[in-house]
Amino acid sequence: MIVVACPGQGSQTPGFLSPWLELDGVAEQLAAFSDAAEVDLIKHGTESDADTIRDTRIAQPLIVAASMVAGKQLVERSGRRPDGLAGHSVGELAAIAAAGVVSGIDAMRLVGIRGRAMADAAARTPTGMSAVLGGDADEVLALLAELDLTPANYNVAGQIVAAGSLENLARLAENPAKGSRVRALEVAGAFHTSYMAPAVEVLRAAVDEVTPGDPTVTLWSNRDGAVVTDGRDALDRIVTQVSSPVRWDLCMESMTDAGVTGLIEVAPAGALVGLAKRGLRGVPNVAVKTPEDLDAAVALLNGEAA
Repeated sequence: MIVVACPGQGSQTPGFLSPWLELDGVAEQLAAFSDAAEVDLIKHGTESDADTIRDTRIAQPLIVAASMVAGKQLVERSGRRPDGLAGHSVGELAAIAAAGVVSGIDAMRLVGIRGRAMADAAARTPTGMSAVLGGDADEVLALLAELDLTPANYNVAGQIVAAGSLENLARLAENPAKGSRVRALEVAGAFHTSYMAPAVEVLRAAVDEVTPGDPTVTLWSNRDGAVVTDGRDALDRIVTQVSSPVRWDLCMESMTDAGVTGLIEVAPAGALVGLAKRGLRGVPNVAVKTPEDLDAAVALLNGEAA
């Protein structure tokens, strides 16, 4: 079983779309995606600096568009679809599009709305996120509760992302749990926590206008690592995950249980392959950062019968 993983916010870098635009049809694809998301993806993916593309309103559509561009190229070159799909945080929108739940245009419309709504919610109260690396998980979680912080991402054993007020995150950094270290993340606010409640309602209204299809390949959910078989359920999970923790650790456990034999992370790749080296030990992986990585991804995808 070969799985394609779609990354989340923070994976983007200045100019990362430039090599993709050299491929036939990509400029037209991105122009249509730009219209749907109400974001100039070509400009921001080729010209904008790191600070600009860190803006949640821009970052989220950029990431989802890049994943769908790379995913389309992968399927066309390999002649087949992956056996399973999963997305980390906003990457779930690219994953459900690849699974046939929504169209690419609908995914881009939703991610544009999601990015704007989450940015607006983050602007209400100064909040942030920090990665807690190492330490005993129970001790880390107890400390987060004591500091009124939320475990927003469970990425892999030994890596939990804390979210909440900047003041409490500073207290965590000053006195981390034994054996752990804290690294502040460059995000606009406490995503995947109750601070995002206003964004949930905005996204729910948008999702209610979409008629989904059921997934046509195995699709795992960030909520609990479960396989989602119903299209409406998949969309509901897209809404609720905005204010709920990302359980990527459980997604990888479910992939292992399903017999995953290879993982391909589509653009802008790197983070999920890094987590897979710990959470999916021994499983071959390919990070598709540029079109030059597609040959290796095709070889991995075609090395396993569907």
